[in-house]
Amino acid sequence: MNSDISLSSERGNRFYQGTAATLVANALQAVNFLGDRFLRKLPHSLSAIEDLYRHAMDSAFSATEPFLVTGAPHASAYYPRDFAWFYPDVLAPETIMDAQDAVRRARLLDKSVRLLLEAVRAGVVTTTIVPAGRGRYLGVNYFSPPSDTLLGIIAGLQQMISADERAPSYLAMSQCAHAGRLLLAEYGGDLKRATLKLASELEPFEHDGTGYLLCDASGPRSAATDTRAERRRFVTNACVYTTFVWSVQLGIVDENELKRLLGRDLAQYKKDLLHLFGGDGFIRHSLDGPKGPSASAVALDFVSVHRGFWDLNDASERALFAATADLIIAEPRFRIPSTFHFLVSADNPRNKMIHKIAAPAYQGRSSWPTFNVEFADRMLDYDEFSASDTYRSCAQGILKDIRTATELHGGYPELISEQGLKYRTWAYQGAVAHSWFPRFLSVWRRAYGSPLLKWDD
Repeated sequence: MNSDISLSSERGNRFYQGTAATLVANALQAVNFLGDRFLRKLPHSLSAIEDLYRHAMDSAFSATEPFLVTGAPHASAYYPRDFAWFYPDVLAPETIMDAQDAVRRARLLDKSVRLLLEAVRAGVVTTTIVPAGRGRYLGVNYFSPPSDTLLGIIAGLQQMISADERAPSYLAMSQCAHAGRLLLAEYGGDLKRATLKLASELEPFEHDGTGYLLCDASGPRSAATDTRAERRRFVTNACVYTTFVWSVQLGIVDENELKRLLGRDLAQYKKDLLHLFGGDGFIRHSLDGPKGPSASAVALDFVSVHRGFWDLNDASERALFAATADLIIAEPRFRIPSTFHFLVSADNPRNKMIHKIAAPAYQGRSSWPTFNVEFADRMLDYDEFSASDTYRSCAQGILKDIRTATELHGGYPELISEQGLKYRTWAYQGAVAHSWFPRFLSVWRRAYGSPLLKWDD
């Protein structure tokens, strides 16, 4: 929407979007970040991994929280993409401590997904939703229209619906799954409209005489690494493809409807993206940057999201993944020395002024533990489908070093600096990521064959 108007939801919440809403949202977010910067309590004194996890879960899924959030300093706004990127395993049984923990998680996920679906119904599909008091919410984009917001919302709904499919299953999980199916029935039409709109927004792009479809051919769209501010990025287009696939899997849209809009089926659409971004034998993170050494042309976010773009069934797809992974593993600039902490990129991306002031290396020369966890999980996917142990030791090394950093810093860190220290800038004083912690436990169990933490029956 381009005008400053409000839209009502059936549950009494109102969503605003437009220039005025953006100004107000920016002011509220500035206050939130200032409050976090100067008023946040001292870090917890715990150091044992089990104690840290319990503290993180009590904080992340407190009964007093109004919605599910990443953690400080982001605890005052919704980031819909996070359900796909950062916490797809909120309801994973091996991460749940007890029945009470299960109830808290299910309730908070339900409340969060319901509100995000109301935003979709209101036509507000933005990167960020900022509460403005008394059932009022402001939709705002930082710093370009999203490629993965709808993906995150569908991921949250998908997680609810499948909550009772894994053992052991708590009563809260079956209740959550039932609630998810009711939400899909109620809001399925709204999700369909939003998905088809996303498909209709794809733009033609020609390369070497072949026509492709991109979500960002003429202007940037944001994904989890949105501060790159680049067009024609692999990760943004991988997110859009995954949105379409998950929408078909949930019965939100029929693939034939997408095929009519795209002029090709989803399998061909994916092949096109692999051919376009993988033409050099590895996955280039962007077509819109200067040519340079191979390691400068890739980025860790190519791993995308859990059960997302990469299914690795096809040998040629596995070859592209392996070539890109090998570039990252072999390049010293991608790694914090003497660790398996991989940085987002070998070179700093283009930064806007706000990033130079508030978070100068947020998307570049810093390590995101959650991206490293997904890197490890894709490595395990590769080994599974290739019937090999090519990457298992590297995946285990990644997870072991994340555990060490978590115990060292007193919590699961959102970012680790290029020097391997806690990420400290003016706006991000050692940001924590409580709600990302369960994903780490899930991948740890897969990598090692046994859980990191065991709960009393």
